[in-house]
This record gives sequence, structure tokens and C-alpha cells, in this order.
Amino acid sequence: MPDLDLDLPVEELARLLIDIPSVSGGEHAIADAVEAALVASPHLTVTRDGDAIIARTETGAAERVIVAGHLDTVPIKANVPAEWRDGGATLWGRGSVDMKAGVAVMLSLAVALERPMRDVTWVLYDHEEVEESKNGLGRLSRRHAALLEADFAVLCEPTSAAIEGGCNGTLRVDVTIPGVAAHSARAWKGANAIHRAAPLLAALAAYEPAAVEVDGLTYREGLNAVGIRGGIAGNVIPDECTVTVNYRFAPDKTLAQAQSHVEAVVASAGLSEWELEWTDLAAACRPGLDAPLARSFADAVAANGGGAPRAKEGWTDVSRFGELGIPAVNYGPGDPELAHADEERCPVTDIQTCRAGLKAWLSP
Repeated sequence: MPDLDLDLPVEELARLLIDIPSVSGGEHAIADAVEAALVASPHLTVTRDGDAIIARTETGAAERVIVAGHLDTVPIKANVPAEWRDGGATLWGRGSVDMKAGVAVMLSLAVALERPMRDVTWVLYDHEEVEESKNGLGRLSRRHAALLEADFAVLCEPTSAAIEGGCNGTLRVDVTIPGVAAHSARAWKGANAIHRAAPLLAALAAYEPAAVEVDGLTYREGLNAVGIRGGIAGNVIPDECTVTVNYRFAPDKTLAQAQSHVEAVVASAGLSEWELEWTDLAAACRPGLDAPLARSFADAVAANGGGAPRAKEGWTDVSRFGELGIPAVNYGPGDPELAHADEERCPVTDIQTCRAGLKAWLSP
């Protein structure tokens, strides 16, 4: 098992974490190393569930916050071990952005802050980069709900050291339009299901997505066809066509409201028949930036070189905190557009800035 010295400079700790391969499903070695490093700190109470770890301070402070991050990465592609580039200004390698630099910030502060001004629950979990049913944070919320009670949460996903509040929700639905099969030489004998899908495609092409302000942040929505399938052979009129639709919706809507909106758009296409099958449903999360803890966090980030709060356009695990009634934001080192890229890399200044912002917020 690799040894992790959590007293190292945070960027060096990030390099060590990158050098421990932890592709989703293979997090055991890194979880062992993290657990061993955390249990050596007597001010932390450590709980392990599979390859997820919860470490809590118990000072009796009036407020408790969660700081969370995932240990797994997407598959390695000749980008482990880590490298220093640009004269040591950039840390290059798989997970440098998503999200071992953020995990390094967490671990560095977890051992350094023995008596934070707010009690902290440090959550490091597995299986984030795969299907929702395997997600370690979801498993922890089901098995250890009491350990995840908190007033506010910070997810150390990459944000280039700026606060990204909440997240958009996302859903996918298969819209199936029926037809009547026939030989293509006698097309008039059938009803072409692909052709019958045209009004739906036109409605989606003409759709104007909203920009919705929530808690002072503007979330851009999107409603798009992201897949289409139909037909069984080049000489058969298709008797069925399925259009997959993805709706990215602002956190002013519940899942039920988002589903109703999609149903209304489909109905507006004037199709005579269709069936809906919901294949993915993930709730949005409000940023809660009007809460006192959120305001104090934003002030600490701003005072320590971080960016101004903005909306999180994609979906992240802050949604899981939202479902638990915990306001949550994303805040971590690295450009999210480089996550999963072969040239994944993170500026050292981002790592240092995020550590400074979180430390200032948590320190007495």
C-alpha cells in the first residue's frame, strides 16, 4: 500500500495521488492509502464503507459542513505517472483535474485543521465516473445518512478555483413514434415512422431554451434530440422510430416539473401517437447562495484569489446533497473542460488557491 504524507505541499500530495491508479472499480489501493493516512490523525473519527471514507471532526461547533470529493478516475491513457510541466507550474496526468487535485486539498486540510471553526465531515467516495447505481456517495447517503447531516456542502469538483453554485438537472427520455411496416417498393402500403417523427424534430429544432436566474446565478437550459433510431433494413418502411431527448433544466424546477415540461413540448409537436420512456432522471440543486454559510464561503474564496460565484451548467453530485436538503456548491482546482482529456492538467496556482480559500473559511 502506498504511503501518503499529508503534510507535504498540497501540489506534491496531488502528484502522489495521481500516481496511485484508481480507475472506477479499482479504487481499493487509493482508499487504503487515504484511510491509513486519516486514521493517524486523532482528531478525526473515520468510517469506511467499501472504498468510500468519511472522516469527521467532533468539536461540538454550532455548524457542520461537508467537504466531498471522489477518488476514482476515467481510464488511464498514457497519462500516469504524473509529470511536472511548464517549469513546475502545471501538474499533468490522469485525475489532475477530475479530481485528485481537489482530493489533495481535502486531505491536506483534514489533517491540518484539528479544531476548525465549523465541524467538518470529509467525504471521499468511489464510483463517481460510472453509472449512478454504483455511485459511492449515493451508497453512503443510504447507509450512513446520520453521518451526512450538515448545514452546507462543498464538492471539490474542478471549477478553476471559482464557486459554481448548485447544478442543472438532467433527464433523458425515449419518445417512440409508431408506424406501419411495408416493403419500400410499396411504401404507400405502410406508414413511415421516421417520417412521422419529423414534427417532433422540428419542435425541438425551434425550441428556445430559457436562461433562468436562481439565487442570483443564471442557469442556461437546453432541450435537444441526442439520438434517433429506427428501421430494420434498407428495403423496409420502418414501423417504429425512437428519438432520445435530453433536457438540462435549471434548479427552479423539480424533476416532476421538468418531466411535465418535456411532455408538453412533445404534445405541442402534434403527433398522433407516441410513447415516453424515462431513461435517466437526475434532480437539479439550488445553490443556496443566500444562506449565511454560503455568503461566508464566497467571501473567503474571494479574499483568497478565487473567482466570483457562477452557475454550474452541468450536473454534479451536489444534486445528492440537494436531495438531502443541504445547500451545496462546487469548488475545486482545474479547468473542468480538461476533465477526462488525454492532456488533463492542472495549474499549481489553482491547487494552492483552493486550499487557501477553504482554509480561510474553516479556520478559527
